[in-house]
Amino acid sequence: MAHSAGAEWWRPQLSGTTAPRGGASVPAQDSAVPFKALIVFTFILLLSPQTFIPGLARAHIALLTGVLAVTAHCWSRFMTRQPMIRFTREIWLAAALLGLAVVTIPMSEWPGGSVGVLLDVFLKALIIFWLLSNTVTTLRQLRTVAWSMTLMAAPLAVTALRHFPSQHGAGRIVGYDAPLTQNPNDLALMLNLILPMVVALFLVSRRPVVRGFLGGLIVLDASAIVVTFSRGGFLTLATIVVLYLRTLLKGRELKWAVAALVLALAAVPLLPPGYLERLGTITNIQADETRSAQTRSRDMQAALTFTLSHPLTGAGLGMNILALNEIRGPSWQPVHNVYLEYAVDLGWPGLGLFLLLLASCIRSAARVRRRCGDLPALRELSALAEAIRITLVAFAVAAFFYPVAYHFYFYYFAALAVAAGAVYETEGQAATGGLVRRSPRGEPLGPHLLPNMDRGT
Repeated sequence: MAHSAGAEWWRPQLSGTTAPRGGASVPAQDSAVPFKALIVFTFILLLSPQTFIPGLARAHIALLTGVLAVTAHCWSRFMTRQPMIRFTREIWLAAALLGLAVVTIPMSEWPGGSVGVLLDVFLKALIIFWLLSNTVTTLRQLRTVAWSMTLMAAPLAVTALRHFPSQHGAGRIVGYDAPLTQNPNDLALMLNLILPMVVALFLVSRRPVVRGFLGGLIVLDASAIVVTFSRGGFLTLATIVVLYLRTLLKGRELKWAVAALVLALAAVPLLPPGYLERLGTITNIQADETRSAQTRSRDMQAALTFTLSHPLTGAGLGMNILALNEIRGPSWQPVHNVYLEYAVDLGWPGLGLFLLLLASCIRSAARVRRRCGDLPALRELSALAEAIRITLVAFAVAAFFYPVAYHFYFYYFAALAVAAGAVYETEGQAATGGLVRRSPRGEPLGPHLLPNMDRGT
């Protein structure tokens, strides 16, 4: 955000001197500091510079950046007399999920362990969910997030491809040395969740050089997902491809749909040796020589057994490991299934709240995508909203194979779905001359739901 010379960096400037057509007032602008701090936090979260630069780890740069973002956001909202939180349906569901996790701690199989999971993982993810969904309010900010994650994914993909020649034949590759990508499965998950953003930027870019660069990144990310040999990663990637083919065909982007199909078919002969055999163990579990498929199947059966016998109160936040140890024997491994994690830890109410939150975030992104469809000025927002929707649907598929119920993976992109609604509310006023109205639940109504002014209706 541009500030006049001599203005304090921390004092948000008001833009109330102008109004768009139709008399709609322009809200006070937030400080740019919390958004910039969030971008830096995302960089630290994904690329973990403290791992490679001595001294940064002792400085706790992730914690400091997160505290700066929260403090700056709260101060900015206080100075402009705006609420700290935009209370959407998704925010209420996340708050209910947090409340359930807290009230069930006394009944946990290990209350101290549940407190640790709450403070070390879950609460941090929910804080970022709140902060990101309330900080990203303009198309420029949403575009910046998309570009930032697109560029940050490149080192992750390059690392996977660089490790593949040395590791192939001696086992799977190692991941990128960061908390969210340390093993190949997590690396594949992160690349999959970012990939739709790259595709969206590719589709809306007009300059051939930029489009060529983004096309190369798409191929790079997809190749890196393949060399992880992650079965969940493959199914998630396949979901993204199918959803985007459907989107392109519905949007009459036939040339890109054909290009994607041709590229996918051309890549089949280039698949690494043994890759198709590993994918075969998705359905033929007993054929997995590493025994990981059999182990995960056993753990899911144990989790289902526990869930059916404890429908209302689970084992406690993050305590599915202890619950499964009682059924399968001590192996000290979590169930690799997000839905069963919630069901075992927080019972059916916890699973129900998470499913409602997931579905609501998907609908929110889809709603923005649909309402921007008739506005050429919001073509970019439409593409980014579609990318967020596809990311969340892809996560819904990946959730069957990953033990990441309380981590940043879901909550970061869920926050972007909520933010897309705020962006539409902001950008839609300019695109429709201030005619964006709200439903009784406070949701912005698209232009196709407004009265037809030309016909007098």
